[in-house]
Amino acid sequence: MQKYTEEQFEAEFPDSDACLDALFYRRFGGLICCPRCGVVAAQFMRVDGRKCYACVHCRYQLYPMAGTIFEKSTTPLKLWFRALYAFSVSRNGVSALELERKLGVSRKCAWRIGIKIREAMRQDPAMLSGVTEADEAYYGGRRRSSNRFSNKVPLLGAVERGGHVRVVVTDQANATNTMRFVKSTIAKGSVLNTDESRLYYRAPQDYKHHTVAHGNYEFVRDKDYTNTIEHFWGMLKPSLLGTHRSVSKQHLQAYVNEAVWKYNHRGEQLFPLLLDAVAQPV
Repeated sequence: MQKYTEEQFEAEFPDSDACLDALFYRRFGGLICCPRCGVVAAQFMRVDGRKCYACVHCRYQLYPMAGTIFEKSTTPLKLWFRALYAFSVSRNGVSALELERKLGVSRKCAWRIGIKIREAMRQDPAMLSGVTEADEAYYGGRRRSSNRFSNKVPLLGAVERGGHVRVVVTDQANATNTMRFVKSTIAKGSVLNTDESRLYYRAPQDYKHHTVAHGNYEFVRDKDYTNTIEHFWGMLKPSLLGTHRSVSKQHLQAYVNEAVWKYNHRGEQLFPLLLDAVAQPV
């Protein structure tokens, strides 16, 4: 896969006008006819002094930024696109401080840009199937009590081997919440691989449930293991603990969604995909 370099980015998007053109094409490029006059293959021209395009036949206007993460933003679109490019090439995420330095904006503006971009990196709701793995992880907090998970935020994750991963932030990692997550994420008839945790004892007979005993240092039994989802946790935690240092529970799902989105599009050119994502209404 050929890399999309920063030099190519600057050549393709030299200013905010070029960014607006790209946004318009990605959102309305498949428009068959004008929504008002119905002219097939109607042409839309940029309106001078405004961030919109008008039909040359009836002057109906389309606003490519309306309803998207860019709506009502006074930040130049070129800076938004530079932030999108930074997100697409970063391995462990982009902190607000890094965006502040790269874009030359205030920290508050940089933080808002980062949150808005993560809003567009939504998880695919399609059910996982085939051979799957499920596991839980915990983020944050200090171990100040006998229960080392008491003040940590639980994460529930499932992955389809060779396919996508799904992760949700939950209030409590108990058997009820875990089974609700499994049923809403993994298709019936799938192979479900987990560890020996009691959270999965109530797995319905709709799944072919296989376990490995991590407590007995058993990590692989034939084709049964949870190494794939463990690998994802190993990529997520350096981002949360290294790049961002601290993420509040209120916004943790957005940061998790970013890691999930990047994992699910591994091996692809992320910048064009991210442009398509942010061009759609949130």
